[in-house]
Amino acid sequence: MSQQPIVGSLGHALTEQAPNEEALVPFRKPDLKTVLSIYDFEAIASKSFSPKTWAFISSAATDLHTKTRNTSTYSRITLRPRVLRDVSRIDMSTTMLGHKLRVPIFTSPAAMACLVHPDGEKAVARAVKASGSAQCVSMYASYPLGEIIDAARDFKPDMPHEMPMYLQFYFDKVRERTAKQLEDAQRRGVVGLFLTVDAGSIGKREADERIQLTEEVTQAGASVAGLNDTKGGGLGRSLTEFMDNSVTWDDISWVRQCVPKLKIVLKGIQTADDALLALQAGVDGIIISNHGGRTLDTGPAAILVLMELHKRCPRIFTSMDVMIDGGIRRGTDIFKALCLGAKAVGLGRATLYSLNYGYDGVLKLFDIMLLLVLRDELEATMKLCGVTSIDQLHAGYLNTLDVDHLIPGTEAGQQMAPKSRL
Repeated sequence: MSQQPIVGSLGHALTEQAPNEEALVPFRKPDLKTVLSIYDFEAIASKSFSPKTWAFISSAATDLHTKTRNTSTYSRITLRPRVLRDVSRIDMSTTMLGHKLRVPIFTSPAAMACLVHPDGEKAVARAVKASGSAQCVSMYASYPLGEIIDAARDFKPDMPHEMPMYLQFYFDKVRERTAKQLEDAQRRGVVGLFLTVDAGSIGKREADERIQLTEEVTQAGASVAGLNDTKGGGLGRSLTEFMDNSVTWDDISWVRQCVPKLKIVLKGIQTADDALLALQAGVDGIIISNHGGRTLDTGPAAILVLMELHKRCPRIFTSMDVMIDGGIRRGTDIFKALCLGAKAVGLGRATLYSLNYGYDGVLKLFDIMLLLVLRDELEATMKLCGVTSIDQLHAGYLNTLDVDHLIPGTEAGQQMAPKSRL
């Protein structure tokens, strides 16, 4: 793999490469106190995860263009600071799907966290509750949903927080299994469902395929093995064999009938046209996401899709909650997404990188994002741009000229005229 330094990480002492199994001197993780950014967590993970774990978590589809652009596109959007305003007090609280959050962040669903740390999603749940944010549990979690919910419920942080918990799911080819899973989630107190809609086919994640899985791993109490076939040893590919890829917009009403008390969110919207269809389908929210670039390469960077919604169907933002994940690395990234209408931003890989240190690591991640990045970066950004609360943010604080030409111009819901095949 590439050995290019990760910008901003521990003085470039660590590089973006898979852990070396043959290293003469075992890598020792730096003291958690020295970790200052998501880039630091990522660099440490690249050196301390097992080769297969690093490949599974960090990999993306084919040439990694979408994964890379998810992050790099944020830097092409610049800020427009306002001055001489009273910014002595800053409020970073918001609501997401009707639930109050102290900060505009949630954990995006990430599979099999026990690959990183034995406490897995339980540690994540405790840290998220302590931070005052929200958690979405992957249906590929290492622990059964009930155990994760219990871990959060039994944990008493210094500052109480009614943490909203969501479940991410795919449709099973056997519809009765999906019904049972969703009904169980509703009974256990989950407040909403994130239906992943951007994975009709598993992406070709070559880094994951190149390293065979030699041991079984645990997923919700069951053992999962890599395929280790002629295509490679992809752990991600082995998880998707049961998925029903015949699901259409008509199936959303089935979910509503199955669990009428739960909010329904579509995760993986990548065009204004589908955002409009989601609105027509009556869902409660959408997440602009491309699976972290893990499914389809050369798809649009997530933040560009948020801009497309502004241009082609702006009424979406007053009709449902819009969230976004993919490429968030700095407080300025969060600020920009919120200015463009996102209610909150999701952290996926970053959560797993921080879980390398267990509960303390995840809490440090959210401290970085919430107390350091949000205080020292996002809070500083808000102050320097002259705003004191999230509800004051709007697109006027941004200059998007460098990327405006990348946004499709046809009004959502209208078809562009087909071109001649000659």
